[in-house]
Amino acid sequence: MTLLYTHASGQAHVTPPSHPEQVARLDAVLAALDGLELERRTAPEAAEADLLRAHPPEYLAMLRRKQPAEGWAMLDSDTYLAPGSLLAARHAAGGVCAAVDAVLAGQAPNAFIAMRPPGHHAERMKPMGFCILSSVAIGAKRALEHHGLDRVAVLDFDVHHGNGTQDVLWDEARALFVSTHQSPLYPGTGAASETGAHGQVANVPLAAGSGGDAARAIWRSLCARVEAWRPQLILVSAGFDAHAEDPLAGLMWDESDFTAITRMICDTAAACSAPVVSALEGGYDLGALGRSARAHVAVLRETAA
Repeated sequence: MTLLYTHASGQAHVTPPSHPEQVARLDAVLAALDGLELERRTAPEAAEADLLRAHPPEYLAMLRRKQPAEGWAMLDSDTYLAPGSLLAARHAAGGVCAAVDAVLAGQAPNAFIAMRPPGHHAERMKPMGFCILSSVAIGAKRALEHHGLDRVAVLDFDVHHGNGTQDVLWDEARALFVSTHQSPLYPGTGAASETGAHGQVANVPLAAGSGGDAARAIWRSLCARVEAWRPQLILVSAGFDAHAEDPLAGLMWDESDFTAITRMICDTAAACSAPVVSALEGGYDLGALGRSARAHVAVLRETAA
């Protein structure tokens, strides 16, 4: 059965009024997943040792120092700390790590982490793009360092490039990072020429207006590369802001595209006998986010049956 990790702290990361990365996002996802047969688990707080594999001590100290007792502390132009934000980020990263432990122990073939804040823009030394801790990269590092895996793949279909994940894994020869994303668009990274220190990064920029047919063809090709890599674990940065109804971008995907891409990823995982851990990233139209997240998790559940 598919595991679902979440924690109440995700609702305690309160952003300023009208901020797109809002508490209602997590509410919408959890409501959309209601009724699906999933094994629900509490996302634990990440251990300091796991965070330190992705972020230096001085970065974590800065976050603790800037966390406010009330109101908000601005980390950059669109990334904020509220009193509960750092704990929420630690539970988001901890959920990924717990899911990695569980699937590698054979407890389930796949898992989804429904938490916020998202993580894929958080670089080793820089919070940005609504992200505080690089959750999926932290999970990848745990798989490599704690569990001793040799090959991990991180797949990112969020509409924005996962610059933080790329930054953390840039010099990690054991981690394949694959991303499709709209370009030009925030954060301005993710050119095809960015291939990692060991040629293990594959970026595919997509033009505004690109639809699901193009995305499916690209992901079919990317999954062939992933299968050739023979990963022992696949992690997914599952952002749903490539949806046509999303207000922050201009791709034209719909729920059926997320279904198709998720199925390709799961088929690739099956061919490699690799479990899958997927974590929520972006998605800012609440209706589209809920429908897309349910479509994604429904495929995980089908393949876990």
